[in-house]
Amino acid sequence: MAKLPGVAIAKSIGKPKGALVFFVPQDGALPPSAGPFDADGRLARAIKVAGFDGKAGALVNVLAPAAGLDRILIAGLGKPEEWNEETWLKAGGKVFAALGKTTSATIATDLDGERGALEAQEAAGIAMGATLRAYEFDAYRTKKKDEKKKVALTLVSGSDSALRKAVKQAQAIAGGVMFARDLVNEPANMLGPVEFAKKAESLKKLGCTVTVLDEKKLKTEKMGALLGVAQGSVRPARVAVIEWKGGKARDKPVAFVGKGVVFDTGGISIKPAAGMEDMKGDMGGAAAVSGVMHALAARKAKVNAVGIIGLVENMPDGNAQRPGDIVTSRSGQTIEVLNTDAEGRLVLADLLDYCEEKFQPQFMVNLATLTGAIIIALGNAHAGLFSNDDELSERLVEAGMDTRERVWRMPLDKDYDKLIDSKNADMKNIGGRMAGSITAAQFLQRFVKDTPWAHLDIAGTAMGSPKNEYSQGWSSGFGVRLLDRLVANSYE
Repeated sequence: MAKLPGVAIAKSIGKPKGALVFFVPQDGALPPSAGPFDADGRLARAIKVAGFDGKAGALVNVLAPAAGLDRILIAGLGKPEEWNEETWLKAGGKVFAALGKTTSATIATDLDGERGALEAQEAAGIAMGATLRAYEFDAYRTKKKDEKKKVALTLVSGSDSALRKAVKQAQAIAGGVMFARDLVNEPANMLGPVEFAKKAESLKKLGCTVTVLDEKKLKTEKMGALLGVAQGSVRPARVAVIEWKGGKARDKPVAFVGKGVVFDTGGISIKPAAGMEDMKGDMGGAAAVSGVMHALAARKAKVNAVGIIGLVENMPDGNAQRPGDIVTSRSGQTIEVLNTDAEGRLVLADLLDYCEEKFQPQFMVNLATLTGAIIIALGNAHAGLFSNDDELSERLVEAGMDTRERVWRMPLDKDYDKLIDSKNADMKNIGGRMAGSITAAQFLQRFVKDTPWAHLDIAGTAMGSPKNEYSQGWSSGFGVRLLDRLVANSYE
């Protein structure tokens, strides 16, 4: 797993080395702490020459300004009335990218004007943004053009106790994001169902309880839909159940369920060759669930939570299920498999039924890179949200706006539900070309009874999403910050 950069807290700038960073709101001035470093007016001149006005993303890089310093960075924050959590993530990522070969940075958190200083959560967000920007998946690179730098960050703040707590929480969440990113980036030959389950077991060191169900146990649980997907692969299926018990013993858990198809060829309904290499990321839902469980445990969240991930490989072997096969799910409902490439919903069907019966949770949220149709509908800016519960939906939307891991609610309706009725079984696993992401959600809803439930289709946001200041890799870790915030806002 990628390592988190060190973040220290100091009450004064002192005699900094490496880089020194100051923040300026739009149309604002340098903060008071910059005074001693601008005695000759060098910073003021650099700002003027660069045309710097403090707009979000604007940056002035003053090289070799004084003995002991490699550079002074002056970063714009934009208009205060437009500040949100992503402001700080982007600012931290922007600053980290501008450090060049500098390996230490002292970051001032005071501001000019009425505001006076960044709040603890804002400063911690800057550290998180730098941490997430530092992420790089290089486990299999034996020759590196540039040695990866290890950067030590120091935040300067008078309220160091509040900041210390905020940074600890932020870094715990960043660790969960990076855990999810690593999982999605791993090549499929290195991360099969068994190996993924072992990665889940590593969460024991954070205090989680992890139970792995092997093929024998899955057959005992009658998970016929999940096992049907796995039967074409020589790599056996696994289900990992991750529990964090940070709440009161009597409290029902919150539950997260993830699709973990470690590689998806499409099975007998095989995908086109072009772009198939990206299907190593078809376990993005399971990665996000693993990441949020990491985050909750690392920050000692005061909640009981369970994460359940279904781990399979979908291959076109001679033993693979065929289009037209009928499988019996754990719930007893039968499914006509008309397209073996609509496999993720088969995995989730058994997991949702298992989760609801075994844990009776407060809610269930499942995550899956489920359909290309959701990318056509929403692009890469939002994940699709489908739910049987308005309150849970509203809380997810709110958490998404807070973290900028945004979701957009899509419809569930009987008119769509009838599209998956089958003449040969209780249902079929596809509903035709129209409303593909909706019919997939309707399918999943048939395996949920009375529990508040939401399905997040993260096909457009978990992998291959556009790069930004704090996410530069192919895998984004989408869903970890969103679900951690859902818990923090409403369930702790």
